[in-house]
Amino acid sequence: MQSAFRRPGFVCADHVLEVPLDHAHPSGPTIEIYAREVVAPGREDDDLPWLLFLQGGPGHRATRPGADPGAWLERALQEYRVLLLDQRGTGRSTPANRQTLPPDSAEAAAYLRHFRADSVVRDAELLRRQLIGDRPWSVLGQSFGGFCAVTYLSLAPEGLREAFITGGLPSLTAGADEVYRAAYPRVLAANERYFERYPGDQDVVRRIVDHLREHDVRLPDGERLTARRFQTLGHGLGNSVQFDNLHYLLEEAFIGRGQLSDAFLHKVHASVSYASHPLYALLHEAIYCQGAASQWAAQRVLDEFPEFALDGDGPVRLVGEMIYPWFFEEDPALRPLRECADLLAAYDEWPALYDPGRLAANTVPAVAAVYHDDMYVDRDHSLQTADAIAGLRTWITNEYAHNGLSADARVLDRLIAMARGQA
Repeated sequence: MQSAFRRPGFVCADHVLEVPLDHAHPSGPTIEIYAREVVAPGREDDDLPWLLFLQGGPGHRATRPGADPGAWLERALQEYRVLLLDQRGTGRSTPANRQTLPPDSAEAAAYLRHFRADSVVRDAELLRRQLIGDRPWSVLGQSFGGFCAVTYLSLAPEGLREAFITGGLPSLTAGADEVYRAAYPRVLAANERYFERYPGDQDVVRRIVDHLREHDVRLPDGERLTARRFQTLGHGLGNSVQFDNLHYLLEEAFIGRGQLSDAFLHKVHASVSYASHPLYALLHEAIYCQGAASQWAAQRVLDEFPEFALDGDGPVRLVGEMIYPWFFEEDPALRPLRECADLLAAYDEWPALYDPGRLAANTVPAVAAVYHDDMYVDRDHSLQTADAIAGLRTWITNEYAHNGLSADARVLDRLIAMARGQA
């Protein structure tokens, strides 16, 4: 525990651990991982069970108590000592971005091959042993964090007391092509729900796309805002609050009819830039790969869905959680990493992330919230995986979107009750 601070509702302490870059070669290069311990005031000295939180991503830092939406945290602190891990390469862990990665693209790609769920789990195991020795802890995995939790059940179930998963049961076998082939129809369905709520926005979106195709519009960083880059604002349509946020953004898009407002362009820039989370762009397809290359799957599969075409004068449909190679041309934070990204997309020796045999023999109490209309994680894939993990109980709900855990403390409350056999 290096330092601690208090704020209303939280007492926090820092932990930093040096870990191998490649856990298969522990004597090789090392990196640092950072984790923030959080406990309810007055319970600092209590012998509480630990709960490791693994956030969504990949490439996003952990929740910041009091700053980020996190309805679940207050509920968790009622009975756990919570550990918020900045997964390797993110937040206060050793960063991985255009400023820190090796300038040689092949070297950078080789480095980043160690930033998937298997490495995150092995980092967590080293951290667990440092903090609590041989005692197991609980894990709460949201979205990609749920993928990591399933990897945890595969690689090191002895380290787990129980597993809670929200919107994050991955397919054990589907490659990137299958994932995106299933994802695009869900994104179209999210578009339909959005435009049903705000039908007038269809005309606004069409006008913006036409304007961007006809004019050289610059973002605050000086880069051009292209129509296809604007189209990626659909990324947030799987989040319950983003329908309204997008609408309020669009209603202030134009000053008059002939110019996009500075306020609009500033907010769009914040949404389309990967400066704060470049690993998301670099590794998003890699998280689905086991023994095969992604080869820019989202771009290739997009051709099967002409509904997303921007030419012509038909309705515009926004794309979702997809990464395209042209991101590395249009985003200054990614441009220096284009060759590295191509090498990662071509890499075909990704190791397995899940152990079906071990999962079939699982004895760790495990529960999962599966969101019926989840735009990001396929419901059918999740239920197939649920059937493949012995003892895992699912709660299938259409009451919440993908961000249900952060939106409502009752999500975690119900999962805890399920794990205790009380629901």
